[in-house]
Amino acid sequence: MIVSPSMSADNSQALHRWGEALARTRALSPASFEQWFGSVQFEGFDGVVLRLAARDEFVKDWVRTHFQPTLLRHLRELDAEGGAEELRVEWRVSPSIGEPICAPREPESSPRPRATTPRPAPTASRPPGRFLHGDSLNPKHTFPNFVVGPSNELAFAAASGSAGEGGPRYNPLFLCGGTGLGKTHLMHSIAHRVLEKRPDARIIYVSAERFTNEFIVALQHHKMDEFRDRYRKQCDLLLVDDIQFLAGREQTQEEFFHTFNALRDADRRIVVSSDKYPHELQRMPERLISRFSSGLVADVQVPELETRVAIVRKKAQLEGIDLHDDVAVLLAQRVKTNVRELEGTLIRLAAKASLTGRRIDLGFAAQEISALSPARVDTTSVEEIQRLVCGHFSLSNAELLSKDRHKSVAFARHVAMYLCRQRLGSSFPELGRAFGNRDHTTVMSAVRRVEALRAKDPQVNAHLQALEQKLASSE
Repeated sequence: MIVSPSMSADNSQALHRWGEALARTRALSPASFEQWFGSVQFEGFDGVVLRLAARDEFVKDWVRTHFQPTLLRHLRELDAEGGAEELRVEWRVSPSIGEPICAPREPESSPRPRATTPRPAPTASRPPGRFLHGDSLNPKHTFPNFVVGPSNELAFAAASGSAGEGGPRYNPLFLCGGTGLGKTHLMHSIAHRVLEKRPDARIIYVSAERFTNEFIVALQHHKMDEFRDRYRKQCDLLLVDDIQFLAGREQTQEEFFHTFNALRDADRRIVVSSDKYPHELQRMPERLISRFSSGLVADVQVPELETRVAIVRKKAQLEGIDLHDDVAVLLAQRVKTNVRELEGTLIRLAAKASLTGRRIDLGFAAQEISALSPARVDTTSVEEIQRLVCGHFSLSNAELLSKDRHKSVAFARHVAMYLCRQRLGSSFPELGRAFGNRDHTTVMSAVRRVEALRAKDPQVNAHLQALEQKLASSE
């Protein structure tokens, strides 16, 4: 570290502490540290107040959550006088971070990140995410970082097409699936890829909630012309996340309807995501639902075990975490339905291992996962549900798994598929294989049919309640 001759001894000592704390924090996860601190600027430390600037709110929130506690802990440990208990961090957000803490590494350079005033970083070192308007893009949410499996291959191919990667381009593209399965990752990937190909592309990525809030503000301040210009004329690609939150908001739905029409008429791309299929959206006008369905509806399902293992390995690679295959399999077996939770569990394991100086071996991982989320003894399996359904409807297992389309057999089969989906969270491809190697779309249709019948047919509901009681007692 370079210290100015006019700098006071106290300030020099504070900056030395800062440099040491930064080096220790980087050592825990170098790859992740360098990625995020390439968008953070050091603006001073006087021994009590640490001043930092972030490129955007997303970077600030991530660093504040994942790195700031460790930084402050090291600063306290390095305080020889023991008076650093009142340490605090003051953040500033500025899109023009010209002097990041982590500049690109050069050969033979010191492994310690720069804590003094560094040289401006080249534009290429900054994480991607330049766009016209909206919420922040995650620099890690790119196509190469997305793990493709049977549960999401259609959505991935469709998103690639929307980004101009070849193949048919559907407009609109409607991505649907449960929470934490990768819809937002695909939307960010589309934006990143379009910007790579066309740096001047005008992209808007917003949540439905933000679109609503901006619409309300525009109404209140008589700026509807500006709002409509932004969304209808100054936009080459519109990405709207969680469109289901427009439910019941009639004025916002009306505005979005006209925005949708204007963009599609101008051949501008539209990508929408939801946790439900278009026809399942509640309190949404039919004309909007029909437009969502007019392009391609691509669903993202719960990933199979093999895909979950691949996701864990990819995340470990991105974060620079040394992970054995048996630990990756354990994580994939214990966290089945949510990719975001799966990745979060891996990060928590890595953080605990770094803080305690432990290796992430199978014993350590099993102990920590049990402490984080005690495993429920679950004796229910697909086979158990099939056995109970066969007993309830007086069928043999062979009949249930056969190609027999007799009404009574087909109904029992659909009920079994529905219960497996609801109670086990099994993906549609997994259930297709478990029910006589059927296509996942067949299973999807069966589950939807039983859901619809349960809501309006008391007899169907009675069958389901009886089977659910048997399953509950067997557990």
